[in-house]
Formats: sequence, C-alpha cells, structure tokens
Amino acid sequence: MKSFDGFDADDARRFSDLWLPAWTGNRPEYLVSFYAEDAFYSDPAIPRGVRGQRALLGYFAKLLSRFPDWTWAHRGSQPLKDGFLNGWHASIPVGGRLVEVDGVCSVQLRAGLIYRNVVYFDRTDLQAALARKPRPSWWRREAREHA
Repeated sequence: MKSFDGFDADDARRFSDLWLPAWTGNRPEYLVSFYAEDAFYSDPAIPRGVRGQRALLGYFAKLLSRFPDWTWAHRGSQPLKDGFLNGWHASIPVGGRLVEVDGVCSVQLRAGLIYRNVVYFDRTDLQAALARKPRPSWWRREAREHA
C-alpha cells in the first residue's frame, strides 16, 4: 500500500508557524519566498487567482500594504495531498475596528515551497468594514480585473 504524502498535524503546525507570520508586517518579498516559481494562489477577492512568483509579488505587495498589521493564527489542519487543509483565524485592523475572520485554505507543497494555495472565507464583515473606509483606486481596479 502506498503511504499518504500529506502533512500530519505536527508538520502542518511547523510549516504554519513559519509561513503565517510572513503575512504580517508588509514584507511581500519574504511572503513570496514561501511560494514556488510556478505557484497558483487564489482568494475570494481574486477567485480566478494568480500564477507565478512575479504575479504573486505584485498582488501580495498591494494586499500587505493595505493590511500591514493583520495577524494570522493556525487553528488546525487536515491532511491533503502534498500538504494540508489549514484552518486559520485572522485579526484585521480596518478603520479603527478589528475584524475577526475564520477560514480555511489548501496548502500544497513541492520541495518545501507552496505550489498551490486556495483561500476560502466569508468576506461579509471585512467588506462591511472596508465600505466604511475609503479604498485606494488600485483595489477597485484589481477586483474588476480578477472577477
């Protein structure tokens, strides 16, 4: 019988303990270093996703500059082929308010780097908080381009 090649809970926690803090502090180059050259990434704002480190760097630079102080915490995992399904919690400061969001994302790795990362969460509270705060022009353009 072939052994399962996903991450167990300990592997997922170890990887998340390194990767999730890279989402905080507006360091897009550091964050993209966790991703393979040909990586695919999508989230609810860009459901069609982006592919490749160059595209990821551009998207992450905009995203992290908008939310430099958000924080992410690993909440648990389930094994997934080549990785794990990551349960997470994010605390997102928006316009003097803290938006708390729970979600999941698939994290699939090759040679220690993420080659596929698909993020799922309910954006309702985040969108409501953002609606009360003026958005930069690039945000609307980015959302239209990837819708």
